[in-house]
Amino acid sequence: MENAGRAVAHAALEFAAAALGKQPAGVKAVICCGKGNNGGDGLAAARYLKQAGADVKVFILPPKETGYGELVVKNLEAAKAAGVTVAITGKENLDALAAELSAADLLLDCLLGVSAVGKPTGPVHKVIQLMNKSGRPIIAVDIPSGLSPDTGHHSGVYIMAKLTLTLGFAKSGLMAAHAQQNTGLVKVLPIGYPTALIDEASR
Repeated sequence: MENAGRAVAHAALEFAAAALGKQPAGVKAVICCGKGNNGGDGLAAARYLKQAGADVKVFILPPKETGYGELVVKNLEAAKAAGVTVAITGKENLDALAAELSAADLLLDCLLGVSAVGKPTGPVHKVIQLMNKSGRPIIAVDIPSGLSPDTGHHSGVYIMAKLTLTLGFAKSGLMAAHAQQNTGLVKVLPIGYPTALIDEASR
């Protein structure tokens, strides 16, 4: 997560400079995080963006009954310690989330990773809708939430990204022609995966 967060933050700031003409201290970013490892990557990225001078807010989905995983908790605590504003995404603050999304320069989608299956439902469904409705550029981390990493197909609820920062290697679904209208530009971020693992996953 540390390598992923650092790489995502760097790429997001590059996008802000090239596409929006903004330097780090002028960037206002909202990161929407899921409860799993993709959310942990987003929390790590939030810390690096904050350290670079950006104004960062995180909205994270509520934990499972057993709580967040160990790595997510670690990165959640580190983000808060770095001064990142973190809010739990619930029914009671969806209006606040919508307002923050519309006021941001860019959004990061860290809701669902490559292990997610099926149609997004419940709170994540609503957050995806609000992110798309905001009209702000969305950077998807690893894969746009709601898209299949294997086929690039979706079930009607998915993030429409301007840029997809996929981690380690390109997922086959991102390369499908029908997916590219939803992925935007796809950029592979090296995060230290062994070469043999990347070769095997790319076959």
